[in-house]
Amino acid sequence: MRSVRLIPAALGVVTALALTVTGCGPTETPAADKPAGGASSSAPATGGSDAGDAAGDLAGDLADKLKKRGVDIEKWKGGEWKNWDTSTWLREAEDFVNPVIEGLWDQTRMQSAQSPEQTITAQAGTSGSDPVPRPVTAQREKTPYHRNAAPVGKIFFDSPQGSMVCSGTVVKDPRRPGRSNLVWTAGHCVHAGQRGGWYRNIAFVPSFNDLGKTPAALRGAKPHEVYPYGQYWADWVATSGEWIQRGGTNQAWPYDYAILHVKPERGSKSLEETVGAALPVDFSAPAPARAGTVGAWGYPQAAPYNGVIMHKCLSGASRLTTAPATPVMYRIGCTMTAGSSGGGWFRVLPNGRTALVSNTSIGPAGSRGWLAGPQLGRGAQSAYDLVSKKFAR
Repeated sequence: MRSVRLIPAALGVVTALALTVTGCGPTETPAADKPAGGASSSAPATGGSDAGDAAGDLAGDLADKLKKRGVDIEKWKGGEWKNWDTSTWLREAEDFVNPVIEGLWDQTRMQSAQSPEQTITAQAGTSGSDPVPRPVTAQREKTPYHRNAAPVGKIFFDSPQGSMVCSGTVVKDPRRPGRSNLVWTAGHCVHAGQRGGWYRNIAFVPSFNDLGKTPAALRGAKPHEVYPYGQYWADWVATSGEWIQRGGTNQAWPYDYAILHVKPERGSKSLEETVGAALPVDFSAPAPARAGTVGAWGYPQAAPYNGVIMHKCLSGASRLTTAPATPVMYRIGCTMTAGSSGGGWFRVLPNGRTALVSNTSIGPAGSRGWLAGPQLGRGAQSAYDLVSKKFAR
C-alpha cells in the first residue's frame, strides 16, 4: 500500500457549470457582520437556544451568551481573542462565538492571511479508492467575478497560527427563499477539530478582488474592488460532530463540511439579495461514477498561486477512501492548492439546475493534481437544516 500525505486544499468555478447572477451589482462600501454562535454534528447538537430561535433573539441575547462562555465583548475586541489557551478555547457545538471587530479585516491583513497547512496520512489507491485521476490544470475565472461567479468568495479567520484563508459559496436557504444568508465551506475552515476549538473572527467576502488584480495592484485598490459586496461575519456555524471530535484525522475528512449563517454590518438586505445569486445544495450523494462532470471553484493560496485570483476546474469524479470503514469521498483532477479549501463543488442535476454537491477538503501534500471532498448526505443535510431553522422567521 502506498502512503500519501494529504493537506486541506481548494477549488474554483467552471464555464460549463455557469454560475449566473440574477441582479444587484457590487456595492461601493464595505459591510461586515454581527456575532453569535453555534454548530452542529451529523446528528445535530443544538446550541444555547432552540433550533427555532429567530435571528433577532440571537442578536439580542449575544451579550448574555458570551458572558456565559466567559467572554467579555469589550475585552475580546480589545485583543482577548488572541488568547488561545487550550484550557479556555471554546470547542463544543454550542460554544461558537464570533463578535464583530470593525476594521479588523483591512486590506493589508487580508493579503497577509495564509492557507491552512494541516497534513495527514491516508491509504490512497487501496481498498475503496480508484486510481489517482489525471491532473486538470486550474483556469482563472473571468472578471469581474460578480458577473461570472458571484456566489463564490473568500473566508478569513484567525487561528493560533495566525490569520488564515479558505473559500466559500453562497447557498440557498429553503426557509428564506431569495433571501439566504448561508455560506458553505469546509469544517477545517471553522474548527480545529481534535486539536482545538472554534476559530475566530470568521468573515466571508463574496467576489473577493472582483477585477482580478495582482497582489501588488490590489494593495492600492479601492475597498469596493477588494470586497465589492462588503464583509459578512459569521453569527452562527454548523459543522459535523465527527469533525469536532476527530477533525484532522483520516477518519474525519469525509465529514469535513460547514455551514455559516452571516449578517452584514451595514444595510438590511440578505446576502443572496445583495450578491444576486445563491446555489441549491444537492444532498443525494450520488456515487462518484454517477456524479458526472464536477466543477470546483476557489482561491488557491499555496504556491504557485497567490490567493487573490479565483480559479476553477472541471473533472469527472472518482472514489477516495481515507480510512477503513469511513464513507467514500469524491476525488477530481485539479491543480488548485490550499486556500481553495471550502470552495464549492458543483454539478448539473437531471433537471438542468446547477447545485453544490461537495466542497474542497484535501489534496496531495507536496504536489498538485487532485482534490477530494465529502459526499453530502443525511449528516450534512441535518447541519444545513439546523442553521436554516434557527434563523427562520
